[in-house]
Amino acid sequence: MNIATTVMDEIDIEAEDGAAAVHPMFSDAPRSVSFNKLRKRLLRQVRQALEDFQMLKGQKRWLVGLSGGKDSYGLLSILLDLKWRGLLPVELIACNLDQGQPNFPKHVLPDYLTKIGVAHRIEYRDTYSIVKEKVPEGATYCSLCSRLRRGNLYRIAREEGCDALVLGHHREDILETFFMNFFHGGRLASMPAKLLNDEGDLMLLRPLAYAAEDDLAKFAAAMQFPIIPCDLCGSQDGLQRNAMKDMLADIERRMPGRKDTMLRALAHVNPSHLLDPKLFDFAGLMTGQTDAD
Repeated sequence: MNIATTVMDEIDIEAEDGAAAVHPMFSDAPRSVSFNKLRKRLLRQVRQALEDFQMLKGQKRWLVGLSGGKDSYGLLSILLDLKWRGLLPVELIACNLDQGQPNFPKHVLPDYLTKIGVAHRIEYRDTYSIVKEKVPEGATYCSLCSRLRRGNLYRIAREEGCDALVLGHHREDILETFFMNFFHGGRLASMPAKLLNDEGDLMLLRPLAYAAEDDLAKFAAAMQFPIIPCDLCGSQDGLQRNAMKDMLADIERRMPGRKDTMLRALAHVNPSHLLDPKLFDFAGLMTGQTDAD
């Protein structure tokens, strides 16, 4: 599979009569050629991820995590667009977990979701106080914050009768996580596009796995999403993830296209050319063997 150049069925942005064939979320979207190309690229990449990782297998109802950031807005809009076109046969419910962060604008998401007619649930859980209490001064909040958020979202997914929790992690998130594990964890691991939770009752899906963060930022700006900044982790400087983000951005500037190449590498693993004896039977290798053996 070539992630950068895979060609899927063309998606018509315009209806036969020339009117926009859109979900109400796109009623005020730009009609420019550049925006249509961007939108089609994101639709194509999400469809590719759905197909490659069999995300629709046995699925009927998805809980879509909505933080109020550009990525989760982009995820929701692309899923709604595909569903509007009859290409996503699952029921969607958007969910925001209000974690009790100071000055969080509680009205923004419910007002927006009601306006565009999207089923949603807003859940309040003060994980902010827990994170502030448990994490030492100067340490990063992200790990504990994300674990608490994920646990609550899994609970809500069960309560809503969902088969999967769907999150807006994109190409850069996956690459940054890989290099964080590589440089700081001493292991080769990243964010999988499809994961079965520990309890074995829910899937975690990342349909934006092939989507570029720059594309999602342009998409969010064009769509004029009501972005809500994160005042908890967004206020901390010197995070390891920021260092990985800067490194990847520098590599991409000097060698354009390397991010796509790195992502393809994660999909083409050769265990016999690594150093993990648990992953490949090095002890069983013997001279005189052939591929037929």
